[in-house]
Parts: sequence; structure tokens; C-alpha cells
Amino acid sequence: MTYALHIDIETFSDVDLLKSGVYKYTESSAFDVLLIAYAVDDGPVTVIDLASGDPIPSELSWVLRDPMYEKFAYNAAFEWTCLTTFFRRILRDLSYSLPPDQWRDVMMHGLYAGFTAGLDATGRALGLPEDKQKLATGKALIRFFCTPCKPTKANNFRTRNMPADAPDKWQAFKEYNGQDVVTEREIETRLAPYPVPEFVQKQWETDLFINARGVAVDSDFVRAARTLGETVKTDLTTEAIGLSGLENPNSVFQLTTWLNAETDEETQITDLRKETVSGLLAQGGHSDEVQRMLEIRQELGKTSTKKYDAIEHCVCADGRVRGLLQFYGANRTGRWAGRLVQVQNLPRTYIEPLDLARQFVREQKKDHLRVFYGPVPDVLSQLIRTAFTATPGNVLIDADFSAIEARVIAWLSGEQWVLDAFRAGKDIYCETASQMFGVPVVKGGENGHLRQRGKVAVLACGYQGGVGAMRRMDTGHLLDAASDDEVQGLVNDWRKANPHTVQLWYDIQRAVEDVINNGGVQTVRGLTFEVGWYKRHDNDFYRYLSIQLPSGRKLYYNEPGIGENRFGGTSISYAGVDQTTKKWTRIETYGGKLTENVVQAIARDCLAAAIDRLEAAGLPIVFHVHDEVVIDIAPFGTEKEMLQKVADIMSMPVPWAPDLPLKADGWVGEFYRKD
Repeated sequence: MTYALHIDIETFSDVDLLKSGVYKYTESSAFDVLLIAYAVDDGPVTVIDLASGDPIPSELSWVLRDPMYEKFAYNAAFEWTCLTTFFRRILRDLSYSLPPDQWRDVMMHGLYAGFTAGLDATGRALGLPEDKQKLATGKALIRFFCTPCKPTKANNFRTRNMPADAPDKWQAFKEYNGQDVVTEREIETRLAPYPVPEFVQKQWETDLFINARGVAVDSDFVRAARTLGETVKTDLTTEAIGLSGLENPNSVFQLTTWLNAETDEETQITDLRKETVSGLLAQGGHSDEVQRMLEIRQELGKTSTKKYDAIEHCVCADGRVRGLLQFYGANRTGRWAGRLVQVQNLPRTYIEPLDLARQFVREQKKDHLRVFYGPVPDVLSQLIRTAFTATPGNVLIDADFSAIEARVIAWLSGEQWVLDAFRAGKDIYCETASQMFGVPVVKGGENGHLRQRGKVAVLACGYQGGVGAMRRMDTGHLLDAASDDEVQGLVNDWRKANPHTVQLWYDIQRAVEDVINNGGVQTVRGLTFEVGWYKRHDNDFYRYLSIQLPSGRKLYYNEPGIGENRFGGTSISYAGVDQTTKKWTRIETYGGKLTENVVQAIARDCLAAAIDRLEAAGLPIVFHVHDEVVIDIAPFGTEKEMLQKVADIMSMPVPWAPDLPLKADGWVGEFYRKD
């Protein structure tokens, strides 16, 4: 028999939690735990006022390590990290640790169930009564007691607010702390119909260790890049002022006004977005001054040192950045999301040799960079990845799945020719073009010019994409001169070549419509679709759609419904977070989009399985991005041997999809890059 300990803490630090992350936050000597609120099972909430001198009850110290008690917290990684640091200090025992396998993250549970990351927003979405929701005054109280304050004459020049400085506010803060436990406990109760599989819980625990392990940073390089970036920005701004006479050439209004006055274009320039400036530069025919101003604008768009700033904000005293990953951050698929530096969207590295470019940055040789590599801002942008390095004496092993989504959708739909091509090690873009156009296509050889069209189609069409998707994926501008009818012809060619994939979209759409309208269970290609109900309170019933994946994990869509879309066709919708507005609203979907969710979720499960195997093999992962893992380890063979070991482990069949052909490849080096 197990018991539930529900816990919430309030803390202080002079480090900005949002900018620097919990690891640097707790590393500060100013870090302290102010309040601990807890309750066992359905018992009353107790608030321990540590800031006012309350002792920690011996029963709580004991319960925090007792395996008979599961510890529930909202964003449990924060509580686990803070309390581990806190007890290490007061016990003067650096080896002290709270067992991660005893912790349960209520926030992750809500994300698994298709809700939001916010405690109050999730409570509202689940229909919590007002008396059990989070107090709205909490944010102001957190700012008052948990962060440094500006010293003024009115507050006797103090830099921190203590309980005695505002007794009424402190009492309200204690009530807020206790209320968080009430809210968290009620949310966990209401999430009972969405059980988190044990293997997902284990993945959360592994993620906790990976985030705590962190990745090494070349801090000297980061500082040099920031300095050089600011120097180049100043140089470009000064040059722009000299060319245009503008007071502030970074002002969109001032620069567009100047450009419109200096050009003879009938169409007025109304914005200076990246694509607009690129288009104007490609158009040409401008005066030397206008051409250079556009080039400067383009360069200034890349002079931002924000990513380098972000790295410096969160690097810990030992030179490592921790907490880069958010488990289940993409709750529609369960993929990880990036935090702090956002490693998921770092620029690629195209320049070579990277070692020389990094050396020029260290030596502040901007002219050398410009001559050897081109515009300095672009070089600095590409070098951001290289700020992450191996621990001294170690190497980084980077490996990622090859065309994982194309492999998964072919496996799921039964598109046999695609699976055969992958198993034979063939170029999928050439094979796709060959299927589309009915001729042999060889990369760099016979009909090789068709390969790019096959590539665009593979990237654009798998999830029911049409002309718009083709144009978005056409980064090489291959289709710029083609009409929409011609592009639609390519879409039709791809669909004819992939009939099983097309059928999968419609089968998934029909299955979802059927279970929403009629209940019951539908199965499609190893996927199980079902609508469930649970009682929120009184006579208020809540409905959800679940899709069980081959791994056993489920995707959830809350309050599903059937309506009509803007084209007059059937529309499937559900309640969720709009990725643009970040608000809880109704979201439309369709067979192709649901297929994308499922395929990306299966790809995520393949990565999770690979992470477990790599960790078990003693290959410590420092972070991962989409379908790529980065390992920091002492050399144990030649580069080829090390990479082969990692690639072999990643390419192993997963138990729930033994015939899914997986392949991985990568590189070995001293710093992070993206080929």
C-alpha cells in the first residue's frame, strides 16, 4: 500500500529563475526555501513557515524519503531540485538526494492528458470550483517575497522583503502556498481517467537525470562572441547612419520611409521582414546606397547575441548549462520542448572549417572572418551551436535518426515500396521522384534534377499537404516559376505513388468521426481510437478522445466534436492550446493532421526507447533535439568505432514495432554542430 504526499514550496534567490533555470537559481548562496506546504492523502494542509523560524517536522523529513509515499508536485522537477539542494546544505551532505522514482509530476500528468502547463489554467480547464483554484494574487506575492527588491528610501534601502516587512502580505502568501496544494491535489484527482503509463514515468525520471547532468559550455568563446557581436552591430549602425543620414537606421518606420524616397518602385515598402529584405536584394537594380542599406539591414537582423546571452545567463559555476529540456513539452505528441537556450531552433552550421572561425572569434578578428567566411553576423549565428562542448578530455558523439518520420509513416500505412527502399539503403528522395515520374532517378546522375522535386514532395505531402505545403518546403526555390496547377500536379503524382499513405489519412479521419458520433472503439493500422467520459463534479460530464499508439502510450484530445469547416466539409475539433495565441480554445483538425500527430508521437517513442538503451549502455546523454542525441563521454575507441556503437544501439528494432526499419548516423567531435 502506498500513500500520497502532496507538496508545494516557495523559494527565494537573487538569480532570475526564468532566464537562468532552476539549477543556477538553486546554486546561488542566496537561495532559500521560505515555505513548505504539504498534505498526506486527503488530510489537511500544513504550511511550514521556514522564513519565520518554523522547524521542519521530523515526520516530513522521513516521509520525503519513504518509498511508501509517492510525492506529488506541480512541476515536480522544481521541487525535487530545490529540496535536494536545500537538504544538502542544512545536512552538510553533498551526496544527499531525494529518490526520483518516488516523485510524480502533476504538470506532466496534465500535459499527457492534453491540458496546459499552467496550474491555474489546467484547473480552469478541468472545471475546478473557485475555492479550489489557485489564488489570483499569487504572482504579486511571489514577486514581493521571492525575488530581490529595489532599495529605496521608502523601504529603508533593503534588497529583500522579509515576513516582518509586510505581515499581512506574508499571511496571504502562506494561504496561497497552502492553496496550491489543494489545487494540485484536486487536479491530480481529476486526471485519474488519464493514467500515465509506468514506462512514461520512468522516462520522466531519466529526463530528470539528463537535465541535471547538463552540457559543458565554452564560456570564453561565448564572451568573445558577445563582444564581437556588439562591435559589429555598432560598426553597421554607424555605416548606415553615414549612408542614409537617419537618426536611427534600426527603426522600421525611418528606414522604410528612406527606402521609398530613394527608389522608383511603384509599390511602396511597408515592412522590413527577413523575406521582404531578401526579395528586394534578389530583385536588384537599386542604387549602391540602397543596395548597401538593404545588406546592412539583413546583417543587422543576425547581429543579435540573444542566444549567447541566454547561454551566459544559465551557465552554472562548473561551466555547464542544465535544464535545457522540458519533458512532454509538446503535449499533442509528447515530444520534448526546449527551455532556456532553446536548442531545438539553433541555426545550422554550414561554414568550414569551424575551428578556424572559432579562433577568429576568440581573437576578435572581424576582418578575417569577413574575408574567409562572409558577413560576420551570419558567422556568429552559425557558431552558436559550437558554444556547447565536450567535457575536457571527452568527446561529443552526435547521432540522429535518418528520415524518421518518412520511415514511420511508411511503416504505419504499409507503403511497401518505401519500406523496401529504406531497408535497401536507397536514397528516398530519388526513389520517390522515380515513383512520381516513372523514370530512374540517380543523385548526381540520370534524371538527377528530379531528386529535389522528390525531396520537396516527401517533406510536404506526407500529412495531406497541398500546394501551400509544397511552396513552404521549397527552400531551394525550385517551384518559384511553377503555377499552382503545376504544383498541384506534383502533389497528385506523389499521392498516386503513395496510395496507402493517402488511405491512412482517410481511415484515421473516419475512425475519429465514428467514435465521436457513435462511441465504441475503432482500430486502424495498430492504432486504437476511443471516446471516454468522466465526471468532473455534480452532473458535469467531460468527454475525451484517446488514440493509443503501438507503444501503449495514448494521445488525448479533450471535448472532441464534429462540425463543418470553412470549405463545407466535416470538421473535427477539440479543446486545446492554440500554438499561435497560446490560449485554451477550440482547434480544428483533420485526417492528415491527426496522422502527423501520430507519426511524430511514434517517432518520439522511438527516441525515448533509444535514450533508455543508450543510458543503460553507459553512454550519458547531455541533451537531445527532435530525433538527435548528444553524448559526452571519454573516448573508448576510434571515432568510427564510437559512432558505430551509438548508431547500432539507436538502429535496434523497438519491441512494439520490430519491422520498423530504423537507421542512425552522426559525427564525433569536441563541440556541437549541425551538418
